[in-house]
Amino acid sequence: MAVRETQARPVQADRGWGLLFRAGAVSAGLAVLAYAAALVIMSVSSSPPTSGGAGMLEFVHAHRTVYIVRQLLWLSPSLFLMVVFLALTVAVWPRGKSLAALAGLIAITSWAVSFAWPTTGDGSLAMVVLSDKYADAATAGARAPFAAGAEVLIALNDVPAVIGVLQTLGILLISLLMLSGPFGAGVAWFGTATGAIGVLSEVLRPVLGWAYAIYGLMLFAWLIWIAVVLWVSPRGSG
Repeated sequence: MAVRETQARPVQADRGWGLLFRAGAVSAGLAVLAYAAALVIMSVSSSPPTSGGAGMLEFVHAHRTVYIVRQLLWLSPSLFLMVVFLALTVAVWPRGKSLAALAGLIAITSWAVSFAWPTTGDGSLAMVVLSDKYADAATAGARAPFAAGAEVLIALNDVPAVIGVLQTLGILLISLLMLSGPFGAGVAWFGTATGAIGVLSEVLRPVLGWAYAIYGLMLFAWLIWIAVVLWVSPRGSG
């Protein structure tokens, strides 16, 4: 009986993570859908000005609903990706607990901090508050502080953010651990390439222009692949 119980425990432990793996698969798919929806809305809606705090606030006030939806679509994947990387951390845990803990900490924390970061790369929800106060101000002098605040947010959108570098570093570290299993070498090598290119893309974002989209496309493909392997994984472990 003792031998049988000892042999049964690992199987029960593996099956116990099945729900997390499925949640990670669904979350990866939802992140891709949110990003795709944001890109569609960007392509069919008016583009905000690239400079000038006053002009930006007037634009946001005139396109308030669409602007809010765009920011929420860029921000919501951060929640989904926290679940994805938690599932991946559990999956690679047997391959090296110390490295898995470090990679998981960097990945999960960086996406969690996205909610505290004032910009999304496409704008900021804080811009909506500033635009409302700017519209309510009666004089040019009263509007000036809000326009200045908008200038700061515009600048933050354009500079390389440490949080973006950490997010791509998390992809790289998790993928390196995946090289020894459990999902196969293909997704692991593709994730390694995505993470490495992502780190460079985040550091060089101000000078890359549209070339930054290469990393974005690779991230989409990697997330779709991760969704598939995480969904299949519980069946394999059972």
